[in-house]
Amino acid sequence: MLNNKKEFKLNYGGKEVIVETGRLAKQADAAVLVSCEGTQVLVTLGCARDVNDGQDFFPLLVDYKEKFYAAGKFLGGFLKREGRPSNAEILIMRLIDRPLRPLFPEGFMNETVIMAQVISITPHGDPEVLAGLGAAACLAISDVPFNGPMGYAKVGKIDGKLVLNPTREEFHHSELELLVAGSKDAILMVEGEANTVSEKDMLEAIVFGHTNIKQFCALLDQMTKEVGKKKREFTPATPNAALMNEAMKDFSADARKVLSINEKQQRSAATGDFKKKIKEALKASPAKFGLTEDTDFGKEAAKVTDEVLYKLMRADILNEEKRIAGRPVTKVRPIETETSVLASVHGSSLFTRGETQVLAAVTIGGKEGEQMYDSVHGVGYDKFYLHYSMPPFSVGEAKGYRGVGRREIGHGNLAERALKKAMPSQTDFPYTVRVACEVLESNGSSSMGSVCSGSMALMDAGVPMVGPVAGIAMGLIKEGDKYKILTDILGDEDHLGDMDFKLAGTADGITAIQMDMKIAGISEEIFQKALAQAKEARLHILGEMAKTISTHRPSFKAGVPQIKSFKIAPDKIGALIGPGGKNIKALQENFKVTMDVAEDGTVKVLGVDVAKIDEVIALAEMQLNGPKIGAVYKGLVVTIKEYGAFVDIVPGLAGLVHVSEIADERVNDVNEYLTEGQTVDVKVLEVDRFGKIKLSIRAVAPIAKKAK
Repeated sequence: MLNNKKEFKLNYGGKEVIVETGRLAKQADAAVLVSCEGTQVLVTLGCARDVNDGQDFFPLLVDYKEKFYAAGKFLGGFLKREGRPSNAEILIMRLIDRPLRPLFPEGFMNETVIMAQVISITPHGDPEVLAGLGAAACLAISDVPFNGPMGYAKVGKIDGKLVLNPTREEFHHSELELLVAGSKDAILMVEGEANTVSEKDMLEAIVFGHTNIKQFCALLDQMTKEVGKKKREFTPATPNAALMNEAMKDFSADARKVLSINEKQQRSAATGDFKKKIKEALKASPAKFGLTEDTDFGKEAAKVTDEVLYKLMRADILNEEKRIAGRPVTKVRPIETETSVLASVHGSSLFTRGETQVLAAVTIGGKEGEQMYDSVHGVGYDKFYLHYSMPPFSVGEAKGYRGVGRREIGHGNLAERALKKAMPSQTDFPYTVRVACEVLESNGSSSMGSVCSGSMALMDAGVPMVGPVAGIAMGLIKEGDKYKILTDILGDEDHLGDMDFKLAGTADGITAIQMDMKIAGISEEIFQKALAQAKEARLHILGEMAKTISTHRPSFKAGVPQIKSFKIAPDKIGALIGPGGKNIKALQENFKVTMDVAEDGTVKVLGVDVAKIDEVIALAEMQLNGPKIGAVYKGLVVTIKEYGAFVDIVPGLAGLVHVSEIADERVNDVNEYLTEGQTVDVKVLEVDRFGKIKLSIRAVAPIAKKAK
């Protein structure tokens, strides 16, 4: 049958979501069209039948693409065809990908590709959740092994009420924006930002999202019964049991020595030596370890090294609360902080926590610094953004830096969200701000180090933040019902653990959150304890940061551009700009400033010299409105005549000081009192209907005749 269309419907947050299958892309392993109020996302699944030779990891790729035709738009710029993914698309790929991974069965190594394409979108449509729901649906009904069902939901809090899957417009008025992923029984992923909400409110929002996800899981159960395929058989790539048992007996003592080393590079070198020792032992007695003479002993040694360290580290934590080098489970590593470390930068800081170190630099400017983005939702401009870089030398690798990868984009986005929520409003602080975070060392949560360093650099620059922001990364070791939550995890603890939970905020509440699982989710009880433990650590880090800087500097540093604003009537915007921009260009060039005129008549003037900013504002206002009667200005004598002197009260705008308005006595010769180029204080007496300005020196302070 060419068309075997079936639809499954669900009221999801007050909106009807339709999951359709059987009509489109039928050669894929699974394909669904997910629709909601005119927004439609086509999601397809492809999974290889065979495992690639030598494959030792699960190759999952999630792709997300917004087609501009979906919104009836053309791409901006020269290229009119969708090309490489935007940062926003990459972030959505990561959001879909991360909660899926722990639900694939252990040892499944077949290459798997999920593609989500936005093919129709309404002005208020939000396709991100639909793409995630489509991925979950494809895995549920396909023959690909997957321990689902699972689902995704966005959560907002508007007017004190939790809302499921708000529109993009509604999120502008929300206290928080969360994406939650979960199965029927557990939370798999959380990511989002908030206006400094409490741990209690954050947990309530996550539980709300998870509760609604269970409804979607029920829909997938129904789909699986009606259109689902039988899951394919596969041979899991399991460790050699005989090898691992012998390895635990022979190499545990050496592994404990490795785990006792605190310094990362020394531990890494010891791990390398440990691996070589195992390789030689395997090569010398292959039969003892269940191997043959033609085994790749280097590859097997790497597996053994990882497995032995994995088991011992986890056992030490669960049974003795003893981490690598004996650190307690709740202890934050030593912290060092500095500010103003870069001489010519608007604001800078250096944050070091253990062996994680981040240098942050802040640049402050005006409209020319805004980051433009083009998407199916339209063109927009970011006035605050953060760039995160983690070059290979930060982890001791001898590699060239080949540009920003997906991981860096994701880590930078999390740090940006954390700091953005503590930034002042554009009304109070009308600047464009860029934060650049350079990871110089990394051994556990450089993204949270970037939050701390970025916060201090912003305060060093004089940005009036809501409050200092700090971040912490938490981990989890769980075996059955037994578990331990780890504060401030190392890179090895992240690699060998079950959870990566990052949380950032001020002393008053949470501004950003991200949680990823390597197991099939966690309970609300564990999540609640992790939130409480993370808060304790966050407050400790804020205390350490406060020893160096606790609030923003009262003023900008020398050389930092400043903005002043004034208002004109909208019908005078044309006069300010002038024919072909002639007038505003002259003002900008003569005073070395940048002027930005908004449609409502708000004019922002940016420059380094505050005096020049004040002068150009005064001139512009007088060009449009004339001088104020009775106001006193500092003027420049430009021309002397028999009947008086012409004085520029601002460059290009002159008034006449009549001979009777120079001194108290009678003035016969103006040259006896004034000189061209002389600066004098003048008062505006009158502006006639022709725009001629009458000024007085005598009304401010009479001039005395020059001494002969």
